Amino acid sequence: MTALLGPDGGLRCPWALSTEDYIAYHDTEWGRPVHGDDALYERLCLEAFQSGLSWLTILRRREAFRTAFSSFEIAAVAEFDDRDAERLLADEGIIRNRAKIAATLANAKVLAGWEPGELDTLIWSHAPEPGRAPKSIADVPAVTPESAALSKALKKAGIRFVGPTTAYALMQACGLVNDHLATCVSREPAVGPARLAGH
Repeated sequence: MTALLGPDGGLRCPWALSTEDYIAYHDTEWGRPVHGDDALYERLCLEAFQSGLSWLTILRRREAFRTAFSSFEIAAVAEFDDRDAERLLADEGIIRNRAKIAATLANAKVLAGWEPGELDTLIWSHAPEPGRAPKSIADVPAVTPESAALSKALKKAGIRFVGPTTAYALMQACGLVNDHLATCVSREPAVGPARLAGH
């Protein structure tokens, strides 16, 4: 499926046109570079919660997630205890999945011991060289060698619930790869290692 006309007459990736929520996310966030440990931790957590679900389900609950998880500040979430875990399991505003909640808390405890910027550096070190713009959805992979390597590196470092597919979704969402279709209005120059000076 190639890019389709949106309500404003601009061509967009087909997945973005089903709801206004998706259009806004597609146009202003998806595929744009995200830096900072807390910001990347948030995306990592939300991608894990999305596993097996629609991204729209997560998108519409994102503010509730932020409230429940102290705005995804690693240092704050690392202090969560068993009472917090039970509170989260009872929170109807988020996805009440025990394994995903446990992974979110455990990952914060691991990351709290890292040097500032270490998560950012690890994730962005797996950004591939810019590739050819996909012409259709069929050209967009679900897994790549780079996402498999990122998944392996995160798991080796003690980070849970981040398989190669989740890692690639993270790479797409955070701008490590540019999977906007070639004719999409949001297509920007791909962000690869050559553009990471200063990060």
